[in-house]
Amino acid sequence: MNKGGGMKKMKYVVVTGGVVSGLGKGVTASSIGVLLKACGFRVTSIKIDPYLNTDAGTMSPFEHGEVFVLDDGGEVDLDLGNYERFLDIKLTRDNNITTGKIYQAVIDKERRGDYLGKTVQVVPHITDAIQEWIERVAMIPVDGQPGPADVCVIELGGTIGDIESMPFTEALGQFSYRVGAGNFCLVHVSLVPVLSAVGEQKTKPTQHSVRGLRSLGLTPNILACRSTLALEENVKQKLSQFCHVPAENIINLYDVPNIWHLPLLLRDQKAHEAILGVLNLLGIAREPNLKEWTSRAELCDKLHEPVGPSKFQFSYLATVAMFCLRFMYLNHELQIRIAIVGKYTGLSDSYLSLLKALLHASVSLRKKLVVDWIPASDLEDETAKENPDVYKAAWKLLRGSDGVLVPGGFGDRGVEGKILAAKYARENRIPFLGICLGMQIAVIEFARSILGLQDANSTEFDPDTKDPCVIFMPEGSKTHFGGTMRLGSRRTYFQVMDCKSAKLYGNRGFIDERHRHRYEVNPDMVSRLEDAGLSFTGKDETGQRMEIVELPNHPYYIGAQFHPEFKSRPGKPSALFLGLIAAACDQLDSLLHAHKIPNGMAKKISLCQNGNATKFAKIPTDGIYSNCNGVHA
Repeated sequence: MNKGGGMKKMKYVVVTGGVVSGLGKGVTASSIGVLLKACGFRVTSIKIDPYLNTDAGTMSPFEHGEVFVLDDGGEVDLDLGNYERFLDIKLTRDNNITTGKIYQAVIDKERRGDYLGKTVQVVPHITDAIQEWIERVAMIPVDGQPGPADVCVIELGGTIGDIESMPFTEALGQFSYRVGAGNFCLVHVSLVPVLSAVGEQKTKPTQHSVRGLRSLGLTPNILACRSTLALEENVKQKLSQFCHVPAENIINLYDVPNIWHLPLLLRDQKAHEAILGVLNLLGIAREPNLKEWTSRAELCDKLHEPVGPSKFQFSYLATVAMFCLRFMYLNHELQIRIAIVGKYTGLSDSYLSLLKALLHASVSLRKKLVVDWIPASDLEDETAKENPDVYKAAWKLLRGSDGVLVPGGFGDRGVEGKILAAKYARENRIPFLGICLGMQIAVIEFARSILGLQDANSTEFDPDTKDPCVIFMPEGSKTHFGGTMRLGSRRTYFQVMDCKSAKLYGNRGFIDERHRHRYEVNPDMVSRLEDAGLSFTGKDETGQRMEIVELPNHPYYIGAQFHPEFKSRPGKPSALFLGLIAAACDQLDSLLHAHKIPNGMAKKISLCQNGNATKFAKIPTDGIYSNCNGVHA
């Protein structure tokens, strides 16, 4: 409701977790944001991570899941990806607070003498720094509109009672008094388990968690109880009585078919009224409008509902009729199998944004997505010798796929397997998308197979290769790994408009996508590769960095140096993922036809780009304008 500064004071919703980790605090916080946004409020988000790292950039995906990259180059927790996807906002690196960042800021102030000789302590200096950080970042607009948001949703990572999160719980306790009553709402996410031996929902873990929360100076306004099934009424009453929370403020987050149902679950239980009541916003809120969100969640359910015999017993005729209906449904909504050939396939959170981007694209095209995880090393000859069954199973999955996706990664394990997957997709005309390292291995494979350069490689994996197709960036650092990559939003200019990638992006002259890499295609090899048939359709402003590569005579074979998955949204699928799914289900031609370049425009743009790359030349064609760098005006 803030129309450029209409509201007097920022409102804060803090989400904490108790009993166990992994309850879904991030998705809960995101869903609260969606619900408040549907009520007409502008929302921003902050994630607090109690670890000592200054950011997530140097963490192993196996330990912490994917590293999500923001426009400003911030390497942050994957929950910020949930916030951006759910709320369709663009956050900053400062929206992710870590213990490392806070302590570093305080120590820097101490070294400058800002504390005037005082003894620097956790209280008040660290706790004050946390509160000041929250207040400062909450005011940064993240939705493209001027002025601060109305509500800031803050998620405290970890579990209440953790040693490392103590300064943050103390700071938030002080913060609740600092901002005043009516401006602070605490939502505590807890677990209500069912013990198999007893068969009833147990409230004691939540009682203990709330008691611990109160002992730390925080009083929950709302309980969000995670459970397998809906809470029984007597359980809710018991929680209300022992946790001192009104029954209407106890929300049940039971298991749902997909996470897009969570905002709807919150709405159906009037969670928005409970939150807005605490924040004194009920009088200016509208009824939540989640029509589009509901349609998408229901469509996703329909596409992924199990097909097969019903658990109920039917007569023979009813069973036959049901089978026929199911068969017709399957022919209408085809299943699409995408093979992800990667290094971190043992933990799906390592590729969370990839999965979301694939889901956004498949739901948009009304297709049921099935992901086959293939560890890249399982495709290699070494595995064939050591474990032939694993080798055969991996190749069977690859051959059964409708599309192949090779994601980014670091290190040489599985690289040869990724190259084999790219070769299989190229030779068998299977739709292929390579991202970051996936693009680089596609170039290496092409150089080996088509140019006959058997030694072709990346200097990351073979520093002494005679044919370096991929090289270390000139400005990179090999000694400091945190924040030294090419990070964040960078501009890519299309070199030709009559290509699949340009059409998928709506025939724009340039695009802005997020990067995270240290190595890039060797510009000295580009002319040889292009002469052999590989087309570098997207480059940076210097023309020296290869951003997009395509095989023009292939149904869909595209590599991108950037990470398009980071900007995919439920209602706005990433263009390259949309192209992959469309190609996998033979709908690419109709999709590209929707973005067909007007007659003569491709030639004019090509002449413009091949001429002076710095001079503007407006080409009016159906409202599309381009400059000589491909700038879409």
